[in-house]
Amino acid sequence: MLGIEMKAKFSPKDYDVFAGLDVDKKHIDVTFCGHDQSLQSMKIPYSADHLLAYTHRHFPGQRVAFAYEAGPTGYGLYDQLSARGHCCLVVTPSMVPTAAGQRVKTNRIDSHKISIALRGGGLASIHVPSTLYRHLRHLVQLRDTFVRQKIAFMVRIKALLLIEGIDFPDDQGRWSLAVWAKLQAMDCPAPIRFKLDRLSSAARFAEEQARQTARELRRLCKAEKELDQSLKLVMSCPGVGRVTATHLLARIGDWRQITGGRQLSGFLGLVPTEDSTGDHIKRGSITRKGDRRLRAKLIQASWVAICKDSELRDFYTRIYQRNPKPVAAQKAITAVAHKLCKRIACILKEQRPYVLREASSRMEKEETATLQGTTRGRTETGPALPV
Repeated sequence: MLGIEMKAKFSPKDYDVFAGLDVDKKHIDVTFCGHDQSLQSMKIPYSADHLLAYTHRHFPGQRVAFAYEAGPTGYGLYDQLSARGHCCLVVTPSMVPTAAGQRVKTNRIDSHKISIALRGGGLASIHVPSTLYRHLRHLVQLRDTFVRQKIAFMVRIKALLLIEGIDFPDDQGRWSLAVWAKLQAMDCPAPIRFKLDRLSSAARFAEEQARQTARELRRLCKAEKELDQSLKLVMSCPGVGRVTATHLLARIGDWRQITGGRQLSGFLGLVPTEDSTGDHIKRGSITRKGDRRLRAKLIQASWVAICKDSELRDFYTRIYQRNPKPVAAQKAITAVAHKLCKRIACILKEQRPYVLREASSRMEKEETATLQGTTRGRTETGPALPV
């Protein structure tokens, strides 16, 4: 996760004690480890005050670094420890080193493992998002939840009609206001009518909730000047609309954390896996890390982008022609999404809108032609040149 604050890289030599935390909703299993040996492990209530009181009592005057895995408890513990001036790392669970032969997993063992990895400098913290981007993320997730619920109820309506042998009002299976009206007026047995009405009501409720959430998202973005500016920049990219742009910003966080386009593509799982050794290079499918729903939205945005941007369309064509037909389109559009991510990172870092290359070239040609015409006019109508 990208975040809001630029922080110096963690260096174990700057600290004396390393606290590995395994956090659940009620307790914290903590292991304190020094540079030479493991000190002690215990379980305490889930409270930063209890944790810091124990730390100050047993390790007075020593520099303590904390680390715990990102999970359902969120960033509350991180906020409280950081507010007290302590170093705290929030790490991805999959990136914590684990012995291949280890078959026993407990909270105490996990806290000890995190503590040892923290002491060795083998942990990298995620970038914790600020409160603004956490709120944005909540609203984006809520909107997607209601949209998925609406789609699920619509699928159930079609399944009900299919199992009862009733034709769907639209031959192409499309939904419209006319279709909803026909479903409401459809003549069918009372139990079927009751179920159909309940499913239709639930689908309409989910649709209205998604609409209200979208309005709240729009209000939040307009209220924050920096967020509104970033949203406009991202939406200047061809194919990227408000839904994709807000979801992307919710996941990225502050654009100042972006170091390059490949970092953003890797964060979204759009870079290829690689298993290379020596001169042998082997690349596979994309890593599929990060938010899969956002990745799917970017793929859909890429299909629109190649229709509007001739440069991306030419790039899609080149990739398509280099691959076998069954997988050519999938690989080509994924490559376009990767390139689109790099361009989004560029416009956010440089804080300038996306400009189509064709439009830019056309404007340059027009300006050149106008300048040449003006020069010729001045030469023909102006005073004679000195001999």
